Amino acid sequence: MNEIFVKSLYESIVKENLELDKHLYETTNVGAKTDDYWREAIGLYNSLNEENKATLMRIIEQTMIDTISNMLGVIDGSSTLKDCSLEPKLLLDGYDTERELQDLFLEFIEKRDSNS
Repeated sequence: MNEIFVKSLYESIVKENLELDKHLYETTNVGAKTDDYWREAIGLYNSLNEENKATLMRIIEQTMIDTISNMLGVIDGSSTLKDCSLEPKLLLDGYDTERELQDLFLEFIEKRDSNS
């Protein structure tokens, strides 16, 4: 069950959002109403060659993976929060995740990477 959860996190958060981000970078037209952040981000993306665009997307993907891993570590108790003594606990369908979510997520990523 926990394996299904971490795979779904990757598919729903990393894969889907990475595709959405790439689509936004490639299709958004900068206009007068485009905010400064998007204007700069799209300008940067458009200034890159295809190889560097792919590298940027891999950097974004790795940042998402690292963030999810850190959050799972906090949720499953293998990592702590600065100045916070609360102990979070996540139940999946009523079952304790047994402090294993971060490890399972990173194992999933390693398997995915070795199959690439």
